[in-house]
Amino acid sequence: MKPTEVRDLETDELHSRIAELKEEQFNLRFQLATGQLDNHRRLQEVKRDIARIRTVLRERDFAAAAAPAAEVGES
Repeated sequence: MKPTEVRDLETDELHSRIAELKEEQFNLRFQLATGQLDNHRRLQEVKRDIARIRTVLRERDFAAAAAPAAEVGES
């Protein structure tokens, strides 16, 4: 998942996507522990996708917190 794709999604969609990715990550770790994992690269991809989504959500939190502060300073 590319950063531009993540930024285009709504916040609720991002939260649901994180839940899906965390479940997939759990399943992949379980497969790794039992020796059934075929694609080791997928673990790293899922981890990075989660980090990308969290980064975008955090940026949105900062933007939302900065917007009211800027409006108060203008009055």
